Amino acid sequence: MMMGEAITFRGQLLYEEPMSKHTSWHVGGNAERYYIPSDLADLQAYLAALDPNIPVTWVGLGSNMLVRDGGIRGDVIAPLNALDRLELLDDGSIYAECGVTSAKLAKLCLKHKLTGGEFLAGIPGTVGGALTMNAGAFGSETWRHVERVTMIDRQGRLIDRNPSEFSIAYRSVTCADDEWFASAVFRFAPRQAGLESGVRQMLQERNANQPIGQPSCGSVFKNPRGDHAARLIEAAGLKGHCRGGACVSEKHANFIISKPQTRASDIEALIRFIQKTVKQKLDVALETEVRIVGEDA
Repeated sequence: MMMGEAITFRGQLLYEEPMSKHTSWHVGGNAERYYIPSDLADLQAYLAALDPNIPVTWVGLGSNMLVRDGGIRGDVIAPLNALDRLELLDDGSIYAECGVTSAKLAKLCLKHKLTGGEFLAGIPGTVGGALTMNAGAFGSETWRHVERVTMIDRQGRLIDRNPSEFSIAYRSVTCADDEWFASAVFRFAPRQAGLESGVRQMLQERNANQPIGQPSCGSVFKNPRGDHAARLIEAAGLKGHCRGGACVSEKHANFIISKPQTRASDIEALIRFIQKTVKQKLDVALETEVRIVGEDA
Protein backbone atom coordinates (compact mmCIF):
# COMPACT_ATOMS: atom_id res chain seq x y z
CA MET A 1 0.00 0.00 0.00
CA MET A 2 1.02 3.58 -0.55
CA MET A 3 1.38 6.22 2.10
CA GLY A 4 -0.68 9.35 1.54
CA GLU A 5 -3.50 7.70 -0.44
CA ALA A 6 -5.24 11.10 -0.86
CA ILE A 7 -2.37 12.41 -2.99
CA THR A 8 -3.30 12.82 -6.64
CA PHE A 9 -0.58 11.93 -9.14
CA ARG A 10 -0.47 13.08 -12.74
CA GLY A 11 0.85 9.81 -14.10
CA GLN A 12 -0.98 6.59 -14.92
CA LEU A 13 -1.19 3.80 -12.33
CA LEU A 14 -2.18 0.34 -13.60
CA TYR A 15 -2.92 -2.71 -11.47
CA GLU A 16 -2.02 -6.29 -12.42
CA GLU A 17 -0.50 -5.08 -15.67
CA PRO A 18 0.75 -7.94 -17.93
CA MET A 19 4.51 -7.55 -18.32
CA SER A 20 4.30 -9.57 -21.54
CA LYS A 21 3.07 -6.30 -23.09
CA HIS A 22 6.23 -4.48 -22.04
CA THR A 23 9.09 -6.91 -22.74
CA SER A 24 10.65 -7.79 -26.07
CA TRP A 25 10.30 -11.55 -25.40
CA HIS A 26 6.54 -11.01 -24.89
CA VAL A 27 6.49 -13.24 -21.82
CA GLY A 28 6.10 -12.78 -18.08
CA GLY A 29 3.45 -12.45 -15.41
CA ASN A 30 1.72 -9.33 -14.12
CA ALA A 31 3.17 -6.33 -12.33
CA GLU A 32 1.32 -5.75 -9.07
CA ARG A 33 1.38 -2.02 -9.83
CA TYR A 34 2.73 -0.34 -12.96
CA TYR A 35 3.33 3.41 -12.87
CA ILE A 36 3.91 5.65 -15.89
CA PRO A 37 4.99 9.06 -14.57
CA SER A 38 3.96 12.20 -16.43
CA ASP A 39 7.38 13.79 -15.89
CA LEU A 40 10.32 13.81 -13.49
CA ALA A 41 8.58 15.98 -10.88
CA ASP A 42 5.60 13.62 -10.87
CA LEU A 43 7.92 10.64 -10.37
CA GLN A 44 9.59 12.41 -7.45
CA ALA A 45 6.21 12.89 -5.78
CA TYR A 46 5.19 9.29 -6.44
CA LEU A 47 8.35 7.81 -4.95
CA ALA A 48 8.17 10.15 -1.95
CA ALA A 49 4.67 8.81 -1.18
CA LEU A 50 5.54 5.15 -1.69
CA ASP A 51 5.93 2.87 1.32
CA PRO A 52 9.71 2.35 1.71
CA ASN A 53 9.18 -1.40 2.13
CA ILE A 54 7.58 -1.83 -1.31
CA PRO A 55 10.07 -3.15 -3.88
CA VAL A 56 10.61 -1.01 -6.98
CA THR A 57 11.57 -2.33 -10.43
CA TRP A 58 12.29 -0.15 -13.45
CA VAL A 59 11.53 -1.10 -17.04
CA GLY A 60 12.40 0.80 -20.22
CA LEU A 61 11.91 -0.93 -23.55
CA GLY A 62 12.00 -4.29 -21.77
CA SER A 63 14.68 -5.45 -24.19
CA ASN A 64 17.16 -6.74 -21.62
CA MET A 65 14.73 -8.23 -19.11
CA LEU A 66 13.14 -11.61 -18.45
CA VAL A 67 10.10 -11.37 -16.18
CA ARG A 68 9.23 -14.69 -14.59
CA ASP A 69 5.73 -16.15 -14.97
CA GLY A 70 4.70 -15.22 -11.42
CA GLY A 71 5.12 -11.53 -12.21
CA ILE A 72 6.62 -8.69 -10.19
CA ARG A 73 5.62 -7.75 -6.67
CA GLY A 74 5.51 -4.12 -5.68
CA ASP A 75 5.82 -1.26 -8.16
CA VAL A 76 7.19 -1.16 -11.68
CA ILE A 77 8.27 2.30 -12.85
CA ALA A 78 8.00 2.83 -16.63
CA PRO A 79 9.68 6.10 -17.78
CA LEU A 80 9.58 5.32 -21.53
CA ASN A 81 7.90 8.17 -23.46
CA ALA A 82 7.48 10.04 -20.14
CA LEU A 83 10.94 11.00 -18.90
CA ASP A 84 11.96 11.83 -22.44
CA ARG A 85 13.63 15.24 -22.36
CA LEU A 86 16.55 15.32 -24.79
CA GLU A 87 18.49 18.41 -25.82
CA LEU A 88 21.81 19.78 -26.96
CA LEU A 89 23.20 22.09 -24.25
CA ASP A 90 25.01 25.37 -24.90
CA ASP A 91 28.42 23.84 -24.19
CA GLY A 92 27.91 21.12 -26.84
CA SER A 93 27.06 18.31 -24.43
CA ILE A 94 23.74 16.41 -24.54
CA TYR A 95 21.22 16.12 -21.73
CA ALA A 96 19.02 13.00 -21.82
CA GLU A 97 16.44 11.71 -19.36
CA CYS A 98 16.27 8.01 -18.58
CA GLY A 99 13.20 7.33 -20.76
CA VAL A 100 14.87 8.51 -23.97
CA THR A 101 15.63 5.63 -26.34
CA SER A 102 19.25 4.98 -27.22
CA ALA A 103 18.34 5.25 -30.90
CA LYS A 104 16.89 8.74 -30.36
CA LEU A 105 20.11 9.83 -28.64
CA ALA A 106 22.09 8.49 -31.60
CA LYS A 107 19.88 10.47 -33.99
CA LEU A 108 20.55 13.68 -32.07
CA CYS A 109 24.29 13.04 -32.36
CA LEU A 110 23.82 12.56 -36.10
CA LYS A 111 21.81 15.77 -36.40
CA HIS A 112 24.49 17.84 -34.68
CA LYS A 113 27.46 16.10 -36.35
CA LEU A 114 28.79 14.54 -33.17
CA THR A 115 30.77 11.30 -33.29
CA GLY A 116 31.05 8.46 -30.79
CA GLY A 117 27.34 7.84 -30.35
CA GLU A 118 26.82 5.81 -33.51
CA PHE A 119 26.80 2.51 -31.60
CA LEU A 120 23.70 3.63 -29.68
CA ALA A 121 21.65 3.36 -32.89
CA GLY A 122 21.90 -0.42 -32.62
CA ILE A 123 21.00 -0.75 -28.93
CA PRO A 124 17.28 -1.55 -28.41
CA GLY A 125 16.86 0.15 -25.05
CA THR A 126 16.64 3.43 -23.16
CA VAL A 127 19.25 5.77 -21.73
CA GLY A 128 18.36 4.52 -18.25
CA GLY A 129 19.03 0.94 -19.25
CA ALA A 130 22.22 1.84 -21.09
CA LEU A 131 23.54 3.62 -17.99
CA THR A 132 22.52 0.76 -15.69
CA MET A 133 24.38 -1.93 -17.62
CA ASN A 134 27.02 0.12 -19.46
CA ALA A 135 25.47 -0.98 -22.74
CA GLY A 136 27.76 -1.21 -25.72
CA ALA A 137 28.21 -2.40 -29.27
CA PHE A 138 30.80 -2.32 -32.02
CA GLY A 139 33.62 -1.73 -29.52
CA SER A 140 32.04 1.28 -27.78
CA GLU A 141 30.39 1.62 -24.36
CA THR A 142 27.93 4.09 -22.84
CA TRP A 143 30.02 5.28 -19.90
CA ARG A 144 32.93 6.40 -22.09
CA HIS A 145 30.75 9.38 -22.97
CA VAL A 146 29.13 10.21 -19.61
CA GLU A 147 30.11 13.51 -17.98
CA ARG A 148 27.67 13.39 -15.05
CA VAL A 149 24.41 11.80 -14.02
CA THR A 150 21.42 12.66 -11.85
CA MET A 151 20.10 9.89 -9.64
CA ILE A 152 16.68 9.62 -8.01
CA ASP A 153 16.29 7.81 -4.68
CA ARG A 154 13.46 6.12 -2.78
CA GLN A 155 12.39 9.44 -1.27
CA GLY A 156 12.18 11.10 -4.70
CA ARG A 157 15.28 13.21 -4.09
CA LEU A 158 17.59 14.07 -6.99
CA ILE A 159 21.34 13.58 -6.48
CA ASP A 160 24.01 14.72 -8.94
CA ARG A 161 26.93 12.30 -9.27
CA ASN A 162 30.16 12.01 -11.27
CA PRO A 163 31.38 8.85 -13.05
CA SER A 164 34.13 8.48 -10.43
CA GLU A 165 31.45 7.63 -7.87
CA PHE A 166 30.52 4.41 -9.71
CA SER A 167 32.24 1.10 -10.25
CA ILE A 168 32.05 0.72 -14.03
CA ALA A 169 33.01 -2.43 -15.92
CA TYR A 170 32.01 -4.45 -18.98
CA ARG A 171 28.17 -4.59 -18.96
CA SER A 172 28.19 -3.70 -15.26
CA VAL A 173 27.70 -0.55 -13.19
CA THR A 174 27.58 -0.53 -9.40
CA CYS A 175 25.87 2.34 -7.62
CA ALA A 176 24.25 3.07 -4.27
CA ASP A 177 21.29 0.95 -3.17
CA ASP A 178 17.85 2.41 -3.86
CA GLU A 179 19.14 4.97 -6.35
CA TRP A 180 18.27 4.93 -10.03
CA PHE A 181 19.40 6.89 -13.08
CA ALA A 182 17.05 9.82 -13.78
CA SER A 183 19.15 11.58 -16.43
CA ALA A 184 22.67 12.04 -17.74
CA VAL A 185 24.85 14.52 -19.57
CA PHE A 186 26.88 13.02 -22.41
CA ARG A 187 29.88 14.40 -24.25
CA PHE A 188 30.59 13.41 -27.86
CA ALA A 189 33.29 14.74 -30.15
CA PRO A 190 32.50 16.95 -33.18
CA ARG A 191 32.82 15.40 -36.60
CA GLN A 192 32.56 17.07 -39.99
CA ALA A 193 31.52 14.30 -42.39
CA GLY A 194 30.96 10.59 -42.85
CA LEU A 195 28.91 9.98 -39.72
CA GLU A 196 25.73 9.02 -41.59
CA SER A 197 27.50 6.26 -43.51
CA GLY A 198 29.01 4.93 -40.27
CA VAL A 199 25.58 4.61 -38.65
CA ARG A 200 24.15 2.95 -41.77
CA GLN A 201 27.04 0.47 -41.84
CA MET A 202 26.54 -0.46 -38.19
CA LEU A 203 22.81 -1.00 -38.66
CA GLN A 204 23.37 -3.02 -41.83
CA GLU A 205 25.88 -5.22 -40.00
CA ARG A 206 23.45 -5.70 -37.11
CA ASN A 207 20.58 -6.60 -39.43
CA ALA A 208 22.75 -9.04 -41.35
CA ASN A 209 24.03 -10.90 -38.30
CA GLN A 210 21.17 -10.73 -35.77
CA PRO A 211 17.60 -12.08 -35.85
CA ILE A 212 15.99 -8.65 -36.13
CA GLY A 213 12.19 -8.78 -36.15
CA GLN A 214 11.93 -11.91 -34.00
CA PRO A 215 11.05 -11.74 -30.27
CA SER A 216 14.34 -11.73 -28.34
CA CYS A 217 16.16 -9.70 -25.68
CA GLY A 218 19.28 -9.06 -27.70
CA SER A 219 22.44 -10.71 -26.33
CA VAL A 220 21.59 -13.10 -23.51
CA PHE A 221 25.15 -13.66 -22.22
CA LYS A 222 28.16 -11.43 -21.66
CA ASN A 223 31.16 -12.13 -23.86
CA PRO A 224 33.92 -13.80 -21.82
CA ARG A 225 37.24 -12.01 -21.95
CA GLY A 226 38.91 -12.71 -25.30
CA ASP A 227 36.02 -14.72 -26.69
CA HIS A 228 32.40 -14.48 -27.82
CA ALA A 229 29.43 -16.12 -26.16
CA ALA A 230 27.87 -16.86 -29.54
CA ARG A 231 30.95 -18.80 -30.67
CA LEU A 232 30.98 -20.85 -27.47
CA ILE A 233 27.27 -21.68 -27.67
CA GLU A 234 27.63 -22.74 -31.30
CA ALA A 235 30.75 -24.78 -30.48
CA ALA A 236 28.75 -26.57 -27.79
CA GLY A 237 26.29 -27.67 -30.48
CA LEU A 238 23.38 -25.60 -29.18
CA LYS A 239 22.42 -23.53 -32.21
CA GLY A 240 18.73 -24.17 -32.80
CA HIS A 241 18.27 -26.01 -29.49
CA CYS A 242 14.84 -25.45 -27.91
CA ARG A 243 13.18 -25.74 -24.54
CA GLY A 244 9.42 -25.43 -24.88
CA GLY A 245 8.83 -22.40 -27.10
CA ALA A 246 12.28 -20.89 -26.49
CA CYS A 247 14.99 -21.58 -29.08
CA VAL A 248 18.62 -20.59 -29.63
CA SER A 249 18.66 -18.51 -32.81
CA GLU A 250 20.01 -20.19 -35.92
CA LYS A 251 21.31 -16.79 -37.04
CA HIS A 252 23.12 -15.67 -33.86
CA ALA A 253 23.69 -18.17 -31.05
CA ASN A 254 23.71 -15.52 -28.30
CA PHE A 255 20.06 -14.73 -29.06
CA ILE A 256 17.11 -16.73 -27.72
CA ILE A 257 13.90 -16.47 -29.74
CA SER A 258 10.50 -16.84 -28.11
CA LYS A 259 7.75 -18.44 -30.17
CA PRO A 260 4.00 -17.98 -29.58
CA GLN A 261 2.85 -19.53 -26.27
CA THR A 262 6.39 -19.46 -24.87
CA ARG A 263 6.59 -19.15 -21.09
CA ALA A 264 9.29 -17.30 -19.20
CA SER A 265 10.15 -20.59 -17.52
CA ASP A 266 11.02 -22.04 -20.97
CA ILE A 267 13.48 -19.22 -21.59
CA GLU A 268 15.04 -19.44 -18.14
CA ALA A 269 15.37 -23.23 -18.44
CA LEU A 270 17.13 -22.80 -21.79
CA ILE A 271 19.47 -20.17 -20.32
CA ARG A 272 20.45 -22.53 -17.48
CA PHE A 273 20.89 -25.43 -19.91
CA ILE A 274 23.19 -23.35 -22.13
CA GLN A 275 25.29 -22.35 -19.12
CA LYS A 276 25.53 -25.96 -17.92
CA THR A 277 26.40 -27.35 -21.36
CA VAL A 278 29.04 -24.72 -22.20
CA LYS A 279 30.65 -25.27 -18.81
CA GLN A 280 30.69 -29.05 -19.21
CA LYS A 281 31.94 -29.09 -22.81
CA LEU A 282 34.20 -26.04 -22.95
CA ASP A 283 34.92 -25.25 -19.29
CA VAL A 284 33.67 -21.67 -19.64
CA ALA A 285 31.17 -20.11 -17.22
CA LEU A 286 28.80 -17.87 -19.16
CA GLU A 287 27.33 -14.93 -17.24
CA THR A 288 23.93 -13.56 -18.17
CA GLU A 289 23.67 -10.08 -19.60
CA VAL A 290 19.87 -10.20 -19.46
CA ARG A 291 18.24 -9.21 -16.15
CA ILE A 292 15.95 -11.91 -14.68
CA VAL A 293 13.32 -10.52 -12.32
CA GLY A 294 10.06 -11.50 -10.67
CA GLU A 295 8.51 -14.55 -9.05
CA ASP A 296 8.12 -18.11 -10.25
CA ALA A 297 4.55 -19.12 -11.10
